[in-house]
Amino acid sequence: MDPEQLWSQGERPRRGRPPTHSRAAITEAAVALADAEGLGAVTMRAVAARIGAGTMSLYSYVPNKETLLELMVDQVSGDHRLPSEPSGDWRADLRQFAQEQRTIMRRHPWLPAALSARQTLGPNALAALEYALAVLAPVGLEAPARLETFSLLTGFVASHVSHELAQERTVETGGRTSGELLDAQDRYLRSLADADRYPHLARALAVPSHDSSPQAVFDRLLDRMINGLTAGV
Repeated sequence: MDPEQLWSQGERPRRGRPPTHSRAAITEAAVALADAEGLGAVTMRAVAARIGAGTMSLYSYVPNKETLLELMVDQVSGDHRLPSEPSGDWRADLRQFAQEQRTIMRRHPWLPAALSARQTLGPNALAALEYALAVLAPVGLEAPARLETFSLLTGFVASHVSHELAQERTVETGGRTSGELLDAQDRYLRSLADADRYPHLARALAVPSHDSSPQAVFDRLLDRMINGLTAGV
């Protein structure tokens, strides 16, 4: 759908009787469905059934599923709890922003996959982007590089959350705790870590393990990424 029609013009008033539903209510129903059953469960028929409407009537509010997905992504982008302006400590602010992204993506597990299909930025996503660009202003990057840095950060968070959720699903289906799974993986690697055949792996496994909780792993990787953002500036 033309982004100007989607975001700038909003819902066009219809002649005749007042509309029974709204684009906002339809989007809210679609988000709830995706949260409960996954993105694959979101069809125009299923969303229509959720709000008690006929499938064909939904198209007068949302022309297709792709547009509905755009609306869903922007709605949950409004979950960001951001200060009115950055503190001036860009590293701390960027870290907080990434933590907010992770929280939202874990709250809505379908979001990482949906982001890759998004075509435009709605008002909530634009507000988050504007804040992130303001956070990066003191770094010394040119404006286009700040846009790329925002995309890089969002891609990192989405990829990491997807990995976290996949690991959790593996644990659930396997009937094991995450600690048991990590122990099994560690035993397997150590059984292969011959110093002659895999010397780098052997040295890595010889170092005491870090905290392997999901939050601790995310924090470590996020810090490494942020530390590398200004390389070459």
